[in-house]
Amino acid sequence: MPATLAQLLARPELDLTLLTDPGVGDPETLVPWAHSSELPDPTPFLSPGQVLLITKAPDEIDAYVARLAEHGVAALGFGTEVVRAGTPDALLEACTRHGLPLFEVPYRTPFIAIARFIADRVAADAYARSTWALRASRAISLAALRPDPLAAVLTELARQIERPVALIGADGALDRVSPSGAVSAASREALVAAADPLLRSRRRAAGSVVTEAGAFALQTLGAAGRLRGVLAIGSEGLDPAAQQVVTGVVALAGLALEQSRATDAARARLRTSVWRALIAGERALAESVAEPVLGPLPEAPVRVTVLAGTALTAAADWLESHSDGFFARDGQELVLVESDAGDPSAPSATATGPAAASRFDLRGGTSAPSALADLPTALAQAEVARQRATPKAPVPSFDDVAAAGMLALLQTPDARAVAQTALAPLTAADPALTDLLRTWLDSDGVYDIAARRLGIHRHTLRARVAEAERLLGRDLSGFAARADLYAALRATA
Repeated sequence: MPATLAQLLARPELDLTLLTDPGVGDPETLVPWAHSSELPDPTPFLSPGQVLLITKAPDEIDAYVARLAEHGVAALGFGTEVVRAGTPDALLEACTRHGLPLFEVPYRTPFIAIARFIADRVAADAYARSTWALRASRAISLAALRPDPLAAVLTELARQIERPVALIGADGALDRVSPSGAVSAASREALVAAADPLLRSRRRAAGSVVTEAGAFALQTLGAAGRLRGVLAIGSEGLDPAAQQVVTGVVALAGLALEQSRATDAARARLRTSVWRALIAGERALAESVAEPVLGPLPEAPVRVTVLAGTALTAAADWLESHSDGFFARDGQELVLVESDAGDPSAPSATATGPAAASRFDLRGGTSAPSALADLPTALAQAEVARQRATPKAPVPSFDDVAAAGMLALLQTPDARAVAQTALAPLTAADPALTDLLRTWLDSDGVYDIAARRLGIHRHTLRARVAEAERLLGRDLSGFAARADLYAALRATA
């Protein structure tokens, strides 16, 4: 550590005399350097915490001392017998008034001796910190060779820097804290909340947060698009040597997490195989493979949710610790099978599919309740529901699609394109014809009722319908023709 002001004044070979009262200033202030200057205003060339040495009093003593104190100068040293004998009383009074320690430097003590003492202490401190950093890095590297390398590395880092260290996993949950009781529940929640936007960005990033346990620096671990977690390190008062050690640990922690990628990939392939066995009707095989590693399959009835998007890998990592059901990656889709054995009135209220979709900007659909033996049908229902996903309803349920009836299925781009082509002769001749025909068909084709709704005479309505028949080239007196026209009008509504 650099010399304090008290240590500087206590050096016998320098023979410095403190003139201000001991209560003026802070004797434990660290002094990084001593500088001599006779400028009327040397503050542009000084850094806070430095000691200034002079040999003559300035012209405007009070203003001069006020500038030094405001700038954060640690102390003022006056060299005697160079310009005058003794230190001016006015300078002592001004230093006392502005809280700036003042000491006297005898003629036999050159200013360079003061600077050399401070420089030697700074160099010794830098060497000590570099040596500590090497020892700490070696201890952390040895910890990485233990059976649980990640836990050992984080524990050793916390011990070396004497500050808490926490790891938030890729799923956004707090994975571990070292030392175990160093962070309160409120601080843990603050760390998780601060890590959440970094994980959601899916990019390498850094941040910071202030908690009850102090300030923490946050650093993502892993590659962009495949973040493995966020490392939170108590950052208050970390010097460059400690920051160097922390940088090494970030690399080691990232490496330790990346080493688990092979295991994760194997689990993902196993999940895919189990899912394909279920779809193929080989339930006994799927259960025997899944239970030892993935746990038992969900209890029937189940709902199948299909999700698609660009962040399926991150979503799968999150589901590892948030889903009580079964899930698997199948091509460009993520499939969830969750039990619906609870409250049937709110089947999707607790499902993790909508939560994953919201968190990772995915779109999908959920099937109606189904038996495990009917998963192909449930999958088809989920795919139908997915076609109706919107930003406001990213994971609609097939229940809602079915409740809307058959005509609701016409709300697709394909159906709309066919309908627009079929109705093109009407819209080209008179766009008002489509609204008139829609009202007529909604009135069950009864001219009197439709005419009243439209506010026109029934004979006028008949003439308009006849005009539509001519433009479309079809007879609208039969049910099939009317139903086809009605479907086209609904598709373009």
